[in-house]
Amino acid sequence: MSQAPLNKSTFDLSPLGDCAVVVTFGDEIKYETHKKIKMFMDLLKKEPFTGFIECVPAFVNLTIYYDPFVVYNEHKKNSPFEVVSSIIEKKLKKIESDKELNHRTMSIPVCYGGEFGPDLEYVARSNDLTTEEVIHIHTNGEYLAYMIGFAPGFPFLGGLSEKIATPRRSSPRTSIPAGSVGIAGMQTGVYPISTPGGWQLIGKTPMKLFLPNENPPSLLQAGDMIKFYQISRKEYEEMVHKEGGQ
Repeated sequence: MSQAPLNKSTFDLSPLGDCAVVVTFGDEIKYETHKKIKMFMDLLKKEPFTGFIECVPAFVNLTIYYDPFVVYNEHKKNSPFEVVSSIIEKKLKKIESDKELNHRTMSIPVCYGGEFGPDLEYVARSNDLTTEEVIHIHTNGEYLAYMIGFAPGFPFLGGLSEKIATPRRSSPRTSIPAGSVGIAGMQTGVYPISTPGGWQLIGKTPMKLFLPNENPPSLLQAGDMIKFYQISRKEYEEMVHKEGGQ
């Protein structure tokens, strides 16, 4: 496969305080942008520069954190931001934009409706569908985790069908149970911890997505492909009992 390196016109560098650089790859939430972010993130983890701490992906950019003292002691001639920016530009040339990504696929069980999905009927009515049709469409989709954020382990998943897209609630709930599966606009996601939120809740999973004692603590990672499958209330309770879920 031929190599198609990124050029300067395809990204933008900007400082974030004195210990981070934001690399912006575009202004649209789309797969090609995510692909560049994920490939560069993987490269940095494989070939970290001196002073590199971590990188955090978002929809259209990647924030790279570094230790300015370590960077300065290594180079001395230029500011840490200038040094890191130069390193980043050189590393970006290694990215093969026509290379395919390998995605980890994760399957998440969901008990839909009832007390677990109090907004399922609203989502159905808003889209002139039955609740069964909403569940069928949701479980037949394949969703890309563009980023993890908002709350620890919360996956922002793209790929939701327009047929069940529904705006956020006009009045957010003050507390949403961990494991709740929701819809907001053209996205779906799972609340890993109990937190306030305004997504339309359609179900709940017994799986724990935030594992504070693990490394990494988030079960899902940016770049994962997610599929949901329906389970009964009995199966939900059995999984909670067996695995210590939500």
